[in-house]
Amino acid sequence: MRVAPRILSLLDRVNPPAPVHAHCDLPCGIYDPAQARIEAESVKACMEKYAGSNDADFRNRAVFIKEERAELVKHHLWVLWTDYFKPDHLKSYPQLHELFWKATKAAGDAKKTNDTAVAQQLLDQIAEIDKIFWATKKA
Repeated sequence: MRVAPRILSLLDRVNPPAPVHAHCDLPCGIYDPAQARIEAESVKACMEKYAGSNDADFRNRAVFIKEERAELVKHHLWVLWTDYFKPDHLKSYPQLHELFWKATKAAGDAKKTNDTAVAQQLLDQIAEIDKIFWATKKA
Protein backbone atom coordinates (compact mmCIF):
# COMPACT_ATOMS: atom_id res chain seq x y z
CA MET A 1 0.00 0.00 0.00
CA ARG A 2 1.34 3.39 -0.97
CA VAL A 3 0.79 6.32 1.37
CA ALA A 4 0.54 9.82 -0.08
CA PRO A 5 3.39 12.18 0.93
CA ARG A 6 0.96 14.61 2.61
CA ILE A 7 -0.38 11.84 4.83
CA LEU A 8 3.18 10.85 5.82
CA SER A 9 3.92 14.46 6.68
CA LEU A 10 0.82 14.62 8.85
CA LEU A 11 1.71 11.30 10.52
CA ASP A 12 5.21 12.58 11.25
CA ARG A 13 3.73 15.61 12.98
CA VAL A 14 1.35 13.52 15.06
CA ASN A 15 3.92 10.84 15.89
CA PRO A 16 7.38 12.29 15.11
CA PRO A 17 10.17 9.83 14.40
CA ALA A 18 12.65 9.37 17.25
CA PRO A 19 15.98 11.13 16.69
CA VAL A 20 19.05 8.94 16.36
CA HIS A 21 22.61 9.90 17.17
CA ALA A 22 25.88 8.55 15.81
CA HIS A 23 29.27 10.12 15.19
CA CYS A 24 29.00 9.01 11.55
CA ASP A 25 26.05 8.87 9.16
CA LEU A 26 25.38 5.19 10.01
CA PRO A 27 26.39 3.18 13.02
CA CYS A 28 30.05 2.21 12.78
CA GLY A 29 31.10 -0.90 11.05
CA ILE A 30 30.43 0.07 7.45
CA TYR A 31 33.61 2.07 6.87
CA ASP A 32 36.97 0.47 6.17
CA PRO A 33 40.06 1.71 4.30
CA ALA A 34 40.40 -1.84 2.95
CA GLN A 35 38.07 -0.91 0.09
CA ALA A 36 40.47 1.78 -1.09
CA ARG A 37 43.46 -0.52 -0.57
CA ILE A 38 41.94 -3.33 -2.64
CA GLU A 39 41.26 -0.96 -5.53
CA ALA A 40 44.78 0.50 -5.23
CA GLU A 41 46.22 -3.01 -5.37
CA SER A 42 44.25 -3.53 -8.58
CA VAL A 43 45.71 -0.30 -9.97
CA LYS A 44 49.23 -1.56 -9.31
CA ALA A 45 48.45 -5.02 -10.70
CA CYS A 46 47.08 -3.48 -13.91
CA MET A 47 50.28 -1.46 -14.27
CA GLU A 48 52.34 -4.61 -13.85
CA LYS A 49 50.22 -6.53 -16.37
CA TYR A 50 50.53 -3.62 -18.81
CA ALA A 51 54.32 -3.68 -18.48
CA GLY A 52 54.44 -7.44 -18.99
CA SER A 53 52.53 -7.54 -22.24
CA ASN A 54 53.18 -6.56 -25.83
CA ASP A 55 49.55 -7.10 -26.91
CA ALA A 56 48.10 -3.67 -27.73
CA ASP A 57 44.50 -4.72 -27.02
CA PHE A 58 45.46 -6.24 -23.67
CA ARG A 59 47.41 -3.14 -22.73
CA ASN A 60 44.48 -0.88 -23.65
CA ARG A 61 42.19 -2.97 -21.48
CA ALA A 62 44.70 -2.84 -18.59
CA VAL A 63 44.81 0.97 -18.82
CA PHE A 64 41.01 1.18 -18.92
CA ILE A 65 40.62 -1.03 -15.84
CA LYS A 66 43.44 0.79 -14.02
CA GLU A 67 41.72 4.15 -14.58
CA GLU A 68 38.39 2.78 -13.32
CA ARG A 69 40.03 1.37 -10.21
CA ALA A 70 41.94 4.59 -9.54
CA GLU A 71 38.65 6.48 -9.66
CA LEU A 72 37.19 3.99 -7.17
CA VAL A 73 40.17 4.58 -4.85
CA LYS A 74 39.35 8.30 -4.88
CA HIS A 75 35.70 7.53 -4.17
CA HIS A 76 36.45 5.25 -1.21
CA LEU A 77 38.95 7.71 0.25
CA TRP A 78 36.51 10.60 -0.01
CA VAL A 79 33.75 8.57 1.63
CA LEU A 80 36.07 7.92 4.57
CA TRP A 81 37.19 11.54 4.71
CA THR A 82 33.74 13.11 4.41
CA ASP A 83 31.55 10.55 6.20
CA TYR A 84 33.71 8.85 8.82
CA PHE A 85 36.41 11.24 10.02
CA LYS A 86 35.19 14.09 12.22
CA PRO A 87 36.76 17.28 13.63
CA ASP A 88 37.81 15.44 16.81
CA HIS A 89 39.82 13.00 14.68
CA LEU A 90 41.56 15.91 12.98
CA LYS A 91 42.49 17.36 16.37
CA SER A 92 44.10 14.06 17.34
CA TYR A 93 45.65 13.47 13.91
CA PRO A 94 46.41 16.86 12.33
CA GLN A 95 48.16 15.18 9.38
CA LEU A 96 44.86 13.66 8.18
CA HIS A 97 43.89 16.48 5.84
CA GLU A 98 47.23 16.47 4.02
CA LEU A 99 47.35 12.67 4.01
CA PHE A 100 43.94 12.40 2.33
CA TRP A 101 44.84 15.17 -0.09
CA LYS A 102 48.07 13.41 -1.09
CA ALA A 103 46.39 10.01 -1.37
CA THR A 104 43.59 11.25 -3.61
CA LYS A 105 46.13 13.16 -5.72
CA ALA A 106 48.19 9.95 -6.00
CA ALA A 107 45.08 8.09 -7.15
CA GLY A 108 44.58 10.77 -9.79
CA ASP A 109 48.24 10.53 -10.80
CA ALA A 110 47.90 6.74 -11.10
CA LYS A 111 45.27 7.29 -13.78
CA LYS A 112 47.85 9.17 -15.87
CA THR A 113 50.78 6.75 -15.66
CA ASN A 114 51.79 3.11 -15.63
CA ASP A 115 54.61 3.72 -13.16
CA THR A 116 54.23 1.20 -10.35
CA ALA A 117 56.13 3.54 -8.02
CA VAL A 118 53.11 5.87 -8.13
CA ALA A 119 50.83 2.96 -7.26
CA GLN A 120 53.11 1.94 -4.41
CA GLN A 121 53.11 5.50 -3.07
CA LEU A 122 49.30 5.38 -3.13
CA LEU A 123 49.30 2.06 -1.26
CA ASP A 124 51.70 3.49 1.34
CA GLN A 125 49.45 6.50 1.92
CA ILE A 126 46.40 4.29 2.26
CA ALA A 127 48.34 2.20 4.82
CA GLU A 128 48.91 5.38 6.87
CA ILE A 129 45.21 6.23 6.67
CA ASP A 130 44.42 2.66 7.71
CA LYS A 131 46.58 2.94 10.85
CA ILE A 132 44.87 6.16 11.89
CA PHE A 133 41.43 4.78 11.07
CA TRP A 134 41.90 1.74 13.32
CA ALA A 135 43.38 3.90 16.07
CA THR A 136 40.20 6.00 16.04
CA LYS A 137 38.07 2.87 16.22
CA LYS A 138 39.87 1.83 19.44
CA ALA A 139 39.37 5.24 21.03
